[in-house]
Amino acid sequence: MTDAPPVPGDVRDLAALPKGHLHLHLEGAMRPETLAELAQRHGRAVPPTRGYGSFLAFVDLYVAACAVLRTTEDLQRLTREVVQDAARDGAVWVEPSIYPVHHVGTIGPVEEVTAAVVTAGQEAAREYGIGFGLMLAANRTADPAEAERIARVAAGWAGRGVVSFGLADNEDGYPPEPFVEAFRIAREAGLLAAPHAGELAGPESVAAALTLLGADRVQHGVRAVEDPELLRRLADAGTCLDVCPTSNLLLSVVPSLAEHPLPRLLAAGAEEQR
Repeated sequence: MTDAPPVPGDVRDLAALPKGHLHLHLEGAMRPETLAELAQRHGRAVPPTRGYGSFLAFVDLYVAACAVLRTTEDLQRLTREVVQDAARDGAVWVEPSIYPVHHVGTIGPVEEVTAAVVTAGQEAAREYGIGFGLMLAANRTADPAEAERIARVAAGWAGRGVVSFGLADNEDGYPPEPFVEAFRIAREAGLLAAPHAGELAGPESVAAALTLLGADRVQHGVRAVEDPELLRRLADAGTCLDVCPTSNLLLSVVPSLAEHPLPRLLAAGAEEQR
């Protein structure tokens, strides 16, 4: 005898399923009401929060969100709210990412920005009974020397709240080769290597993230589906892909959710986190 298919009343509440929330850009997770309140407080226009259509349009909004965070208190409020929202959604672990240079001109040096986020994140995580870790990320369109400085700060916070090191922004024309040293610093400190790859660039970007940067996780990685050999490599190594289907749709990486490669990634045995 086989079990009957579940009826609507038997469907589990998704918020009750324990989850890890990965691939979460801190400023990009800001509540719309917080964005509006901080913008008005600091005399800035409230940016629209809908209709990206492209990566560049999203970046414009992301930078506008960063710009409303003018004080340590603003940044810590955002961090607490992100942890609270994750807990309410049933996350047992939340790992936001931040490119701290966005806040150097207003809040302080990278070390100070890191301390502010780690302190607020850990306090909120204790309050809501979940785990918290911070990813410090470099910007692949910036000077690789800057990435190495961020990696050294991240290494200094290893075991104290920073758990991973990332590489974000536009892949197109910005390959990973210049960031090998930054990732070496991070990995030697015991941090997870989690660069973006395979979103705006093809499978060669994912392969380079694995070979050159020692990626433990790949943020996105969806275009690995274009290379069967690479898919086998990911599956054999158990490399996690931090897949974001809705983001891929809104940024026109895929034309529709129905055409998203996630089912093909799973069928190939690739591990994924959403």
